[in-house]
Amino acid sequence: MLTEIRIESLGAISAAVGEFGRGLTVLTGETGTGKTMVVTGLHLLGGARADSTRVRSGADRAVVEGRFATNDLDDETATQLDAMLEDLGGERDEDGSVIALRSVSRDGPSRAYLGGRSVPAKSLGDFTTELLTLHGQNDQLRLMRPDEQRGALDRFAGAGPALERYRKLRDAWLTARRDLIDRRGRARELAQEADRLKFALNEIDTVDPQPGEDDALVADILRLSELDTLREAAATARAALSADDADGPGQSATDTLGKARAALESTDDATLRALAGQIGEALTVVADAAHELGGFLDELPVDASALESKLTRQAELRTLTRKYAADIDGVLQWARESRDRLAQLDVSEEGLAALERRVDELARELSEGAVDLSKLRRKAAKRLAKEVTAELSGLAMADAEFTIEVAWDTVPAGAAGADDPAALALPSGELVRAGGDGIDQVEFGFAAHRGMTVLPLAKSASGGELSRVMLALEAVLAASAAGTTMVFDEVDAGVGGRAAVQIGRRLARLARTHQVIVVTHLPQVAAYADVHLVVHSAGPKGTSVVRRVTDDDRVAELARMLAGLGDSDSGRAHARELLETAQNDRD
Repeated sequence: MLTEIRIESLGAISAAVGEFGRGLTVLTGETGTGKTMVVTGLHLLGGARADSTRVRSGADRAVVEGRFATNDLDDETATQLDAMLEDLGGERDEDGSVIALRSVSRDGPSRAYLGGRSVPAKSLGDFTTELLTLHGQNDQLRLMRPDEQRGALDRFAGAGPALERYRKLRDAWLTARRDLIDRRGRARELAQEADRLKFALNEIDTVDPQPGEDDALVADILRLSELDTLREAAATARAALSADDADGPGQSATDTLGKARAALESTDDATLRALAGQIGEALTVVADAAHELGGFLDELPVDASALESKLTRQAELRTLTRKYAADIDGVLQWARESRDRLAQLDVSEEGLAALERRVDELARELSEGAVDLSKLRRKAAKRLAKEVTAELSGLAMADAEFTIEVAWDTVPAGAAGADDPAALALPSGELVRAGGDGIDQVEFGFAAHRGMTVLPLAKSASGGELSRVMLALEAVLAASAAGTTMVFDEVDAGVGGRAAVQIGRRLARLARTHQVIVVTHLPQVAAYADVHLVVHSAGPKGTSVVRRVTDDDRVAELARMLAGLGDSDSGRAHARELLETAQNDRD
């Protein structure tokens, strides 16, 4: 629920705060005072494109701030919004509400904030879309588009899961079919690529390189190139360290260190005995080094004949690194990727037949999913048309007829159909176009009076009739969205008399389960409000303010709306009668 909106420097409004309550809230006022700016502000909070021309003259930026309470939402929606708020890093206010803010600069980009954190405008819109449903005259025009009509039917039918399944099957089918067509069309080219990959992989497998082998060979070859020098250096060092290899008694480091340790240990002096321990540690290190030098000498080849084999192996590896990668690890990576690519280049008859069977199987599953989705829509279309017609009866259109036609989007079965990338054969044999939203074309039909030919909504409904059709449709669709806020901007345009009363009554009924905010020029609608806000000019330079009216002030506003007779006794009497009638009707 929207509890408050604050607007600064937006259009005719310099600074205004509007507080909204439960039920039905109406905004009224003279033309040009800025009523629509309130709805414009809500559109901005809904993530709509920012228009810098809306910034009030003389101001640098416009700001719209909305406070939303979410305690009336169903558990699923509330949980979804909590998760979204957490992901965006926003926080609730002290009273548990969420503050959304949008600023529009005259010269720079707009900015959006949610729960005190800066967020993309789209993310703000994703959040508030779950809380706000906005309807204006542009929305009435959108209702004439086939995709909007199909979307409304899917909302009523609860077609989300079926549509999601269909789309996944369609994506898989299109991908597999494109792959099959590509393989068939490029069979010779792909076969040549496969032969090249096989030759290269066979060459690599024959050499059988090991990870890091090229670096290890460099070290081995360097060692073998200096074999005599290395052996002499290692032997000399080992002889100097170890008594076993010394030229005579007392010549090795181990013997010398042993004597030194024995001499120090023979005393009773604590300092000398401590030094004896250190010498003992040094003796251990020297002995270990001598042992490792012995192992190094044992591993050295007796002669340099191994050098030739190492050089030959290095030449083999360099053949691979010249062709496939900078080093052996890169060659091995190239081989792994090439094997994966080769697995995708199966252009054999068996491979093509297997892929063709896969395409056929996906086409069968897709056609079944498409038919299931179509059946769901057709069944829901009858119920939705019946319920909207009943709603229209309650909006002073008792003779109106609303219909929904669901028909398959068929394509020619000849060459044109075969060339269509989305042509799909159904189990019945019909060829249809499998679009992103299914195989159906949805069309709303309307006739204002019985006996008239039902025509497409775009060709048969006047402005006032279209307003009531949209309200009736939204009233039916709103049953599954209790707790959200619905905003109507002059939904009663082109309507008057008894029809206006019926619209006010229907909006009041809708407000029992929703928060409903309406911008209206009709006193018959305004009389049904729980909260009446007036936007009027006040102060210099056409500044507009928003104030809540009650009692006599509300009567005066209704009298002004009736005939501009706010100061006359007769106007007030008429307004008071209208208000009492509407309130009694609500009860």
